[in-house]
Amino acid sequence: MDTLRITNARLVFPGVGIRPGSLAVRDGQITAVGELDAVPAQAEETVDAEGALVTPGLVDVHTHGIERYRYDAGPEELHAAAGRLGAYGCTCALPTLIGRREEAFLTFAGQMAAALPTVAGVSMPGLHIEGPFVARTGAGCETVPADAVFVRELLAATVGRTRVMSLSPEVSGILPVIELLVAEGVVPFITHTGASLAETQRALDAGARHATHFYDVFYAPPETDLGVRPVGCVEAVLADTRATVDFICDGVHVEPTAIRMALLCKGWEGVVMITDSNIGAGLPAGEYDTPWGLRIRVAPETGARILPPHHFAGALAGSALTSNRGMANLHAWFGRDYPAEQLWALGTRNPARLAGLPNKGVLQVGADADLVLWGEGFVPAATWVGGCRVCG
Repeated sequence: MDTLRITNARLVFPGVGIRPGSLAVRDGQITAVGELDAVPAQAEETVDAEGALVTPGLVDVHTHGIERYRYDAGPEELHAAAGRLGAYGCTCALPTLIGRREEAFLTFAGQMAAALPTVAGVSMPGLHIEGPFVARTGAGCETVPADAVFVRELLAATVGRTRVMSLSPEVSGILPVIELLVAEGVVPFITHTGASLAETQRALDAGARHATHFYDVFYAPPETDLGVRPVGCVEAVLADTRATVDFICDGVHVEPTAIRMALLCKGWEGVVMITDSNIGAGLPAGEYDTPWGLRIRVAPETGARILPPHHFAGALAGSALTSNRGMANLHAWFGRDYPAEQLWALGTRNPARLAGLPNKGVLQVGADADLVLWGEGFVPAATWVGGCRVCG
């Protein structure tokens, strides 16, 4: 019977408030939250937070890897990456795979799904499949027509562990695929697109009501009437009250003004922080080899950039963002305009709700005991997953 007691904390209730108090955990779930007298006094592990913040663990619904590990490399690297995420305050992640419409990918996705229940150090409740039904390639994604038969085969191969699929509204045959995903409990994300207003609205009506790494690989329709600004996918998503968005909050992929605009359109409840992290995320500034046959330079102010002599030298090589740095950036950019508890929701409660994980991202009795005790500079002093300490 694993028990944990954290006292003398500033408890962050995402979207609600920040209050002094304590909490208790038993068998992986929060059993009491509140004033000191309301929390049982005996526990196997007792931590005095000394007035520091305690939040639900951060939830990342779009991530391809961390440090030197990438999920597309297979179950071994999945396990290695899982053991590192807690150091960045991430307690729940959807490992994101680049989808391929081929038999080999069905086998691979099945292997990755089977590995999820065995990871340690983080909760991985499902996969995020990015593509293959996208209109713009971006990070190596295929551009192929939608295929509902393939989707059924993928869902069968991953035995109910595909939680998200990213796609583009303008791909041929996409609407039946969106409807199938929704019926099967898989969340469709809009991405890699230059869709028109009408194409996007049809996808929204079919059930694709979230846009991932918003603004990145979201192209405006061509100007056809001189001087008249075209309206497309970005405007359709921002204007639809049913739609939510997420951003890579590194200050490199997206100018913070775009995130501010989304906060004004959607409110704090409709915006999610992701990392879209890959090899290089969390590594010290410097130059590194990658498995793709190129070298990258990692630096906080520029992200991960491809080095010469590669023909794409200077281009971004994925994201080098970690969850805790994304949260630090949000507080730095918008801390004067939004209460801290609302900004914390962008990395906790909001992504958990988006992914259909009601027991994640909140501090309440019965919730999963995925917790972070924060030190200075948004660096975790300790992280727990299911009440078990995984770092600090």
